Formats: sequence, structure tokens, C-alpha cells
Amino acid sequence: MTTAASAPSALDAPPKPRTAVVLGVIALVLIGLNLRAGITGASALLHDLQVVLGYGPLVASIIPSIPTLCFAVAGAGTSWLTGRLGVEKAILLALAMLAGGLMVRGIPATGALVAGTVLGMSGLAVCNVAMPSFIREHFAQRTSLMTALYTVTMTTGATVTAVAVVPLAQALGSPSAAVGAIGIMAVAAFLGFLPVALHAHRNSVRTKAGHVSPWPLLRTRKGLLLTAIFTLQALLAYALLSWFPYMLTTMGLSASASGLMYGLMQLVSVPAGMVLIAIGSRPRMLRPAFYLASVTMAAGVALLLFLPVSLAVVPAVLLGFGLGIFPLVMVMISRSGESTAETTALSTLAQSTGYLLATAGPFGTGLLHSATGGWTLPLAILLGLALVQIVVAHLISGRPAMTGRPAAKKK
Repeated sequence: MTTAASAPSALDAPPKPRTAVVLGVIALVLIGLNLRAGITGASALLHDLQVVLGYGPLVASIIPSIPTLCFAVAGAGTSWLTGRLGVEKAILLALAMLAGGLMVRGIPATGALVAGTVLGMSGLAVCNVAMPSFIREHFAQRTSLMTALYTVTMTTGATVTAVAVVPLAQALGSPSAAVGAIGIMAVAAFLGFLPVALHAHRNSVRTKAGHVSPWPLLRTRKGLLLTAIFTLQALLAYALLSWFPYMLTTMGLSASASGLMYGLMQLVSVPAGMVLIAIGSRPRMLRPAFYLASVTMAAGVALLLFLPVSLAVVPAVLLGFGLGIFPLVMVMISRSGESTAETTALSTLAQSTGYLLATAGPFGTGLLHSATGGWTLPLAILLGLALVQIVVAHLISGRPAMTGRPAAKKK
């Protein structure tokens, strides 16, 4: 069986033709635009979907939790899938699942909404885990730049979708039709990535990437800290992405103003990610970058808890900046590991375990709100987790966490 040690290194590979590089960048942008659009689009229409489809509070709490649960379950198999098919074919299959699932959500039925979300988010899970390996293989000398590019386009797609989906639903006369229409973007990503997958198939230098078991890496410092930081940022992010506009609406803000604040939070996270990567890429500046992201997240949650809702713009900006930590974490994953297979294993470990635990964010936030009738307890718990993130950010941004070689058994 091929081992990670014997697999070709992306750093040693011959330069790719310019056309292949251009196609890779285009594919990266198209995939990035889809990596959160299906989530934020549904979040902005959760209330309308519940009213039209008539499902109860339990289903209403479960639906925002499906993405992180799928990211955990489907993401856990990505290391095996990429080992069997290769990174490019695995991503192509995932994009087909994403497009199909998002379009199924356009059927105005609760079962279709749930089933389409499960299928689409499972495809999204594979993309999430495989992208650091794709970047390592195709852009080994530009991991920070390419990670910044795809995370910025990811946030851009999420922001545009969150802002546009409500007017789209009004124009189409159906929230289901609006969430189904998001699938058109995923079809574009599939078509854009097809030439990349075909090129990789014809030039089958890396069709099968070797396999490293991700789970032993949890016993290493690097694996443990990557999983911890990914879990905390994902839990906070998805709790906010799922409930922030609904929070503001129930606190007394109008639906349109809540949507505007939601869009602002997403919009701020775009330059925030670029700024944080620019800071973190400088010598000895990784720790300050992590501090900046983690402290602003904690401050945003605290102000959301204590400030009047009329000043929601302040926590929206701070929370948006705090969400910029995601690109930093993805850069660390892309640079981790001694081979593409080991990078995939670390990505699988951090994302599948992280998203499984992060499911408690959107589900627990909604459930606690239903149980208490308010947002004080859910926000207090999120604030506590944001403070824990500061501690983990301090630990992971130390040099040993970044340079220590995982002592994992390769298979």
C-alpha cells in the first residue's frame, strides 16, 4: 500500500502549465463562493420556511444543526475517499452532491428540506476537508495566498447570499424556491472544477494520494490543538450564523434591520480574514493575529449580551472580525503534515471532530432559547467558550505547535 512517506511531494513536483494554474484558481474561487452560501441562505429564511412548511420547534432546532453534523460524519470519511479517488475526483463528487442537495431543498416540503440539506452538506463536508490538500498539491508555494483567496470568496458568497436570498424569496413567492436556487451556484462550481479533475486524471501523477489514519494524530500536540481551535471557532461561528438575525429580531429589531446587521457581520469578516492572514504571515506575528481574532469575538458576544439592540451594529462588526479567524486556522492546516496524505489526515481530524462537537452550537443555542424564552443563557455560554478560545489560541500559536512533527503511524 502506498505510504505518505513514498507519495510524491507537491513541493518536488514539476511546474504546472499556466492554463492548469489559471483553471485551478478559477475553480478555487467558484468552490469558495459555495462553501457557506447554502448555510447562510437557509439561515436568513429559517423563520419563513418554518411558517410556510409548518414544522415545529424541534425540527426548527435540528435544521441549523444539520450542516455541522454532516461536516463531522461525512468529513470523517474524506481521508479515505481522497486516498481511493484522489483529491480532485473526491472534490468533483462532493460538488455534484452539493448541487443536487441544494436543488432538492427547492421542493416545498419539510422532508425535502431536511434530505436536501443532508445531501448537500455532506458534499460540502468533503470539500471543506479536501481543500487544504488541494491547495497543498496545486499551490504548494502559495498556501497563504490561495487559502486567503478561497476563504475570502467563501465569505463573499455567504454574505451576498444572505443579503440577496430574502428579496429573491419575495420575488419568487416561495422561500423554498429561493433556497433551491442557491444550487445554481454549486452547478457552476462543478462545471468550473471539471477541467481540473480531467487534467488530474489525464496526468495521473497523483490520482491516488496515500492514506494516513487521522485518529492517532489526536494523541499529538499538533493534532489536539488544531482540533481544539477548529472546534471552538466552528461552534461560535455556526451558532452565530444560524441564529444571529433571529436573535436580533426577537430582541426587537425589525426583520430588515436584522438582515442588514447579519450581512454587515458577514461583510466585515471578508477583510478581517485578509488582515489577519497578512498579520499572521509575518515573523513572530501569528500569536498577535490569533489574539486579535479571539478577543474581538469575545468582545462581540459580550456586547451582544449587554448592549441594547439599537446598538447591534457594534457587536455585528466585532463578531464579523472575530469570524476572520477561520482563514488563519485553514492556513495552519494547509501547512501542517509532511505530505498531502498527512495534511488530509490532520484536516479530517480537526474538521470532522471539530464539527461534531460544534453541532452543539446551533442546536444548543436554539434549544436553550426555546427552554428559557430568552438569549441570556445561550449568549453567556458562548461568551465562556470565546474566552476558552483565547487560551487555545495562545497555545496553538506557539512555535512547537506549528513545527512539531506528528508522531502518527502511517498506513
